[in-house]
Amino acid sequence: MQDPQNLGACLRTADAAGVQGVIVTKDQAVGITPTVCKVASGAAETVPVYQVTNLSRTINWLKDQGIWIAGAAGEAEQTIYEMDVNMPLALVMGAEEKGLRRLTREQCDFLVKIPMQGSVESLNVSVAAGVLIYEILRQRLKV
Repeated sequence: MQDPQNLGACLRTADAAGVQGVIVTKDQAVGITPTVCKVASGAAETVPVYQVTNLSRTINWLKDQGIWIAGAAGEAEQTIYEMDVNMPLALVMGAEEKGLRRLTREQCDFLVKIPMQGSVESLNVSVAAGVLIYEILRQRLKV
């Protein structure tokens, strides 16, 4: 994420939903700046943020740990509402305006989308992350 307000909003949502950590790349993402902290409203101190050099290697490591990888992509066939997410899961969000990189998309175990009914093609990354995270939480609490 390059926009500090988006990262701050994602951290705030992650904290509220009990997410265990957020992974961002070192090269193409904003760090924990004063703006990120302000927007996060304290979540920058409570949600672990891992800055990694190589996202591909990190995804492979997560898979080795038994974590499934779900990529958010508008071209996905299934919606987040159709998918059973009751499994160890990492959610991969694409960059603002660009979406997921090809290699990252290929490394995902599955792709999910948010159904869009209006004329816009995509949501802001922090809004999309919030929708996806809360659907995952909803399914897990539904036990």
